[in-house]
Amino acid sequence: MRRTAAAFLAAVLLPLVALEASPAAAAPVTFTSTVVLQAGGNCAEVPGGASTAALQLQNAACNGTTRQNFTFTPVSGVANTYTVGTLTAGSCLDISGQSTADNGLVIQYPCNNQNNQRFRLQAVTVSGATNTFNLVGAQSGKCVTPAGDSTAVNAKLVQLPCTTATTRVWRLAGYNPGTGTGGRTFTNPLDPQGPDPWLQYYNGYYYLAATTWNRTITMRRSATLGGLASAPETVIFNLTRSNGAGTMWAPEFHLLDGPNGQRWYLYYVAGAEPYNLGTQRIHVLESAGLDPMGPYTFKADLLDPTQNNTWELDPTILQLNGQLYLLGTYYNGSQPMFIRPLSNPWTASGTRRLLSTPTYSWETVGGAVNEAPEVIQHGGKTFIVFSASHCSTPDYKLGILTYNGGDPLSSSSWVKTSTPIFQRSNANGVYGPGHNGFFKSPDGTEDWIVYHATTSSSGNCDLNRSTRAQKITWNADGTPNLGVPAALGTALAVPSGEPA
Repeated sequence: MRRTAAAFLAAVLLPLVALEASPAAAAPVTFTSTVVLQAGGNCAEVPGGASTAALQLQNAACNGTTRQNFTFTPVSGVANTYTVGTLTAGSCLDISGQSTADNGLVIQYPCNNQNNQRFRLQAVTVSGATNTFNLVGAQSGKCVTPAGDSTAVNAKLVQLPCTTATTRVWRLAGYNPGTGTGGRTFTNPLDPQGPDPWLQYYNGYYYLAATTWNRTITMRRSATLGGLASAPETVIFNLTRSNGAGTMWAPEFHLLDGPNGQRWYLYYVAGAEPYNLGTQRIHVLESAGLDPMGPYTFKADLLDPTQNNTWELDPTILQLNGQLYLLGTYYNGSQPMFIRPLSNPWTASGTRRLLSTPTYSWETVGGAVNEAPEVIQHGGKTFIVFSASHCSTPDYKLGILTYNGGDPLSSSSWVKTSTPIFQRSNANGVYGPGHNGFFKSPDGTEDWIVYHATTSSSGNCDLNRSTRAQKITWNADGTPNLGVPAALGTALAVPSGEPA
């Protein structure tokens, strides 16, 4: 059958156009990371940071020094396989003598690109942690672990058969599989009038809610983070109750287990109309199904069982040790944070307890304030990031509490870091960054912060605080590193795994 010239061109050129338009698969990238044993939390290190060839590696208390940093370089053409460089230039992780036997020594040795210097990252799920792997020797098929599965400081590293026991699982905080996003970027703000934002990624979409200061709760939805900026504000609930009909603040929606299975529970603050600050209370809605946008029905006034006539703001949920807690802020002369146990997502099982009081000078600019607690859990650790000082000042900022074990209802179980972890950047024109939330990238490999801030160097507390988002990282000691708030309009890489 003869083809016309047009048919020939269509048959040949159109497939080429399609191929050219398709984004190339992202290649894995080189990354540097600590290597943290999930049993005991110690770090792999080169003893003393020495450059000695054939020096056996060991475990030690994590200390943030370069001898505990390792550079993972992808091996071309082999999936999830890397050479692992140590702090000494030209030295690599190595299984001594190309051994395939149990207890073969894990050493530092001049890089030679042989199979005993190649390691495969085999993902292992560890509850409450991300970026957790077996480190599998490509030649032996065995896993890097402390000798005898020891969790002790100075335990020497060897290879043993792979298991999912936490003595043979490592967390690579800096793990970067390659974004697969083709270099795409977004810019802040995500909402030019979006104070007190809450953002979650669920089932292919980002969902964003923020304070409206009226009698509606609204939400934006987008398949891309940057797309939230132009997504429509959809009213998902109208407030009608006499004790909570207006001035809606600080909405958060959490996917929690209820009597009918998982549901979204939307927590918010509202008071009586006309505007009356003293009547602000916490309330909760329940979704009919698994769509974050509802429909929702009113579930409860989430009042304290013994102090139910007092002002409370900024609700969030903590899940810890199998128990559910409500966190928030109240007024007792200053503005501390509270924690209250819940028997289910809408019912208190006890009265509130003091969680944190503003005491440092950076917590008292314009007013002594600890508010907007937000939970982030990583590597088996639990943190509460909170906003401090008054929102009307440019020095509104974020501090952090670390859970140290014991009864979460006791303030002694939480340790406050003495300095803020996220604050104004005069150079970037960012003032009053605070009232944040946290969310995961679409592929679950990255942690992100959403927060509000203003471009006014004198600060403000109004609707003109804009919603912004940026990626966070993790310090060697397991604490979150929130970085510096980026200037509006800065091109930021989209979250890992975000589809085109």
